[in-house]
Amino acid sequence: MPACLVLDVRLRGVNGLAFHRDIISEGIRLPVVFITGHGDIEMSVKAMKDGATDFLAKPFRDQDILDAVSQALTKDRARLASEASHRTVRLLYDSLSMREKEVLAYVMTGLLNKQIAARMGLSEITVKVHRGQVMRKMMARSLP
Repeated sequence: MPACLVLDVRLRGVNGLAFHRDIISEGIRLPVVFITGHGDIEMSVKAMKDGATDFLAKPFRDQDILDAVSQALTKDRARLASEASHRTVRLLYDSLSMREKEVLAYVMTGLLNKQIAARMGLSEITVKVHRGQVMRKMMARSLP
């Protein structure tokens, strides 16, 4: 499910900016909304460069935090959809035989079937068959 993390810059025992860097280094890619009562421009720039989606100075309106969290959730929803799409493509690609992967690599460079056949030492019809299998297995209607 989409999620976001709301972090205060000043946390007990640790700096919120350092904590954010730590979770990034662990591979956690949640959108982060920072809040602080003791922020400055340099701190907000650092947070945004590290990937924070928003930086709110206290006191802020309730609507400001609601809007920031809503935008962060929208961003995370898009990230999750993109990751799911990439996983699907990876699974489809993994279903290809070694020969199909080899043909696909040549197709992706823009070579024609005749050129691929010459490079691989195959007949053009064999390349066409492999190319068709690639398209079917990858559930692609067109090369792009």
